Amino acid sequence: MTEHNYPYDRAADALFLDFDGTLVDLASEPGGVLVSPALIEALQRLQQESGGAIAIVSGRPMDELDHFLKPLRLPLAGVHGAERRTADGSVVQQPVPDASHLQQRLQAFADSHGLLMERKRGAVALHYRHQPHLESLCIETMSAALQQEPGFSMLRGKMVVEAKPHINKGDAIAAFMREAPFRGRRPVFIGDDVTDEAGFAWVQSEVAKGLGIKVGNGATQAGLRVDNPAAVLSLLQQSLTRALPASPPLLTPASG
Repeated sequence: MTEHNYPYDRAADALFLDFDGTLVDLASEPGGVLVSPALIEALQRLQQESGGAIAIVSGRPMDELDHFLKPLRLPLAGVHGAERRTADGSVVQQPVPDASHLQQRLQAFADSHGLLMERKRGAVALHYRHQPHLESLCIETMSAALQQEPGFSMLRGKMVVEAKPHINKGDAIAAFMREAPFRGRRPVFIGDDVTDEAGFAWVQSEVAKGLGIKVGNGATQAGLRVDNPAAVLSLLQQSLTRALPASPPLLTPASG
């Protein structure tokens, strides 16, 4: 066994996981993702064997994450950290700007172009997976709307452009790391999208001295890369069983 094949040590590390594109394959609509029983089992065992030092850090609201992961009740950071449930069950909500005017402004655009608009606390996302040719128009429209609405950052993801509060996944992970049972461990964060880069930056900083693992293709600052959510599940299962390394190896160095 080498650290390269097993970059996560459940006894010494704190594990942070994105959801869409990391634990589950992306779906045409946010509600269409499928969560396998094997994933629930692996997460449940990791929660038990790590002393609870595992959390989901996602752009989704926490209630959606709970829905997909039931019966598990993990520590969560939703809407990129705007809302967070700690390991003891306490809910922390960060102050966020009122997104109602922005949501109203974008709803007419979404309706007229057959786009899915997702409303969140203090955020709004335009999904154009069904209309990929409208990517540039979606970005331009969101950018123009944000010029009239201070307090938001624009974030581009996989077939989605989102307006969110000035909060990121790195901030959420840092908050968890100040609390039990995460405090004193090395942070490991696995994610797949541009929205996860702030998390990679924080865990690999000189302060945290942790590791980022990128899922799939694309430029990244993460230290390692894994192919897809199925490979993430295999990696988690191997960390539990200490099975022989996969062939070919699940993990490769991420070259940017």
